[in-house]
Amino acid sequence: MNLMRRILALKEEKHAIILAHNYQRPEIQDLADVVGDSFELAQKARETKSPLIVFCGVLFMAETAKILNPGKKVLIPVRDATCPLADQLTPDMLLAAKARHPDAPVVLYINSTAVCKALADVICTSANAVKVVRSLSGKEVIVGPDANLAAYIQSQVPEKEIVALPPNGHCYVHECFTTEDLDDARRRGGTILCHPECRPEIQHGSDLVASTGGMVRAVQGQQGGRTWHILTEKEMGYRLKTLYPGQTFYTKEEAVCEDMKKTTLENLLEALEHEQHEVTIPPDIMERARGAIERMLVIGR
Repeated sequence: MNLMRRILALKEEKHAIILAHNYQRPEIQDLADVVGDSFELAQKARETKSPLIVFCGVLFMAETAKILNPGKKVLIPVRDATCPLADQLTPDMLLAAKARHPDAPVVLYINSTAVCKALADVICTSANAVKVVRSLSGKEVIVGPDANLAAYIQSQVPEKEIVALPPNGHCYVHECFTTEDLDDARRRGGTILCHPECRPEIQHGSDLVASTGGMVRAVQGQQGGRTWHILTEKEMGYRLKTLYPGQTFYTKEEAVCEDMKKTTLENLLEALEHEQHEVTIPPDIMERARGAIERMLVIGR
């Protein structure tokens, strides 16, 4: 029995659900029950009846699934698949910022650790960040850990004062996009879709700034034969080509998240076979973080 068949047989035997982010390897996306962005996967994790959740992504995503499903077993196939962006923000930074801005609510990007989420008032994703911030009272809002997402929120909600924490927090994958990439895309023709983790000048030069889920919705329903330039991790191109084979998608080969690529079919099989790399979070951290995530889910409906 080949790898894929063994994985599917084990999944059925254990009544498991496999969730995969849009940046996962193509073969992982092909096997997953649900492929999506952080918000879509957070919703699915909360809704699932499966007793075993296998999260093919990075650690903060699996932590989010566990926080929303404290009574279920959540596995991550590769224990050290983490997010360098999430690791740029620490609890000490957050506590210091709250002391400097005592009246400012804390909005943390879902790309943050569980211990930081526990200090937040509400979580956001790139899909709903603007809506979340706009819903809050008061003028100042602390937003972390991605400064480019904070800049995008500021451009869309000018009536607020956005405090980016840390001031230079960034995703190295999205930092790789340049104005030369925009120029090349314009020469080829087509629509440029850019993730809000890209730098402001890339956001401003694109036709649409959107989460990966937003990119799917942008392409959905369009006529075949259209051309799209996808300024995010390159595997988003595979996701879109799978959904819309009649359209053309350009991605940047250098736009690779190394941690997202750590998960292989062998890792997924081992996780299911041995139920290894279970995600555990201290109960007090989990409870406080859940409140912040649930507030996001209510606002983001």
